[in-house]
Amino acid sequence: MTPSKSPTAPPGAPPARTTRVAGRPALRLGPASWVLRVRALLVPVLGLALLVLLMAVNIGRGDFPISVGSVLDVLLGGGSRRDQFIVLDLRLPRSLTGALVGAALGLSGAIVQSIARNPLASPDVLGITWGASAGAVTVVVLGGSAGGISGLASSLGVPLAALAGGLIAGLAVYLLSWRRGIEGHRMVLVGIAISTLAVNLTNWLLTLGDVNDAARAMVWLTGSLNGRGWEHVQPVAIALALLVPATLFGAHALGALRFGEDTARGLGVRVNTARALLVLFAVLLAAVATAGAGPIGFVALATPQIALRLSGVGQPPLIASAVLGAALTVGADLVARTAFGAVELPVGVLTASLGAPYLMFLLVRGRRKVRA
Repeated sequence: MTPSKSPTAPPGAPPARTTRVAGRPALRLGPASWVLRVRALLVPVLGLALLVLLMAVNIGRGDFPISVGSVLDVLLGGGSRRDQFIVLDLRLPRSLTGALVGAALGLSGAIVQSIARNPLASPDVLGITWGASAGAVTVVVLGGSAGGISGLASSLGVPLAALAGGLIAGLAVYLLSWRRGIEGHRMVLVGIAISTLAVNLTNWLLTLGDVNDAARAMVWLTGSLNGRGWEHVQPVAIALALLVPATLFGAHALGALRFGEDTARGLGVRVNTARALLVLFAVLLAAVATAGAGPIGFVALATPQIALRLSGVGQPPLIASAVLGAALTVGADLVARTAFGAVELPVGVLTASLGAPYLMFLLVRGRRKVRA
């Protein structure tokens, strides 16, 4: 929904009412009105319904199967003690971590693609995810055997190191791609270079540590939700509770930046400040997601474009991208742990296998547009 001024609102009008702006239904509140786009509203609503269904199915699958109805009954406060223990203590944290991580990645990807105005821009392509991974692996490998990834000290050190690594990578991409503004293709090329450096740094760090620490780091680097508990849910949930409102508050700047820097300045937007803050939020979201479940690739790349096409709007919608990112991650985890029999794949392996062809499609499509 895009805000637009409406100076003709009568002084005695009710606080909020439905009217029409430029031939479209709109919600008017005092002197301002918001255009109501039905598709843009339906996508996050239906996405939430799909997310709840996928979580219920995912929670119900396991050595002790539970029906979807029983899972929903437990989540609403009912169910037997056995079902409550299995759902709330054993299985819900995994699905909830996947949903929160997917939402963070989807929202981060939508911000980056809107700023760069390039569908190829995403935290994993730009090196932010791998920068966070390099920071986390540094703690895991150089921290020795003092708890590894599962230790109490590492539960604090790994997220902080991932956050620091993601911030450093994001700052490097922003500064190196700045040339009197941000141009999408230059930003992608710089990000690919930063990503390559971070990957090589990570591989070098793996050769320095103990074989057991390196093995634990490799498992984490595949992007997995296995063994996630409430201690993994809380940091991601707190970070999203702080970052999502701040991001949505700055969403008006994204709409203005879509028309170019000169137009955005004419609309009263402080372009450099707004862009820097939004990039910071995107980096923090991607780093938090990486710290919570490892580098789950291509969720941040694909979901904003899926949300864009489903919503029928001009740029990746933030809320729809977050909801679809959560649904995609939980759905991928469901397939990864149930579709191959006794073999349980890390969710990052499945998302990467699905995302790689999508990335090739975007590259081919972009090349055709250039030729045209």
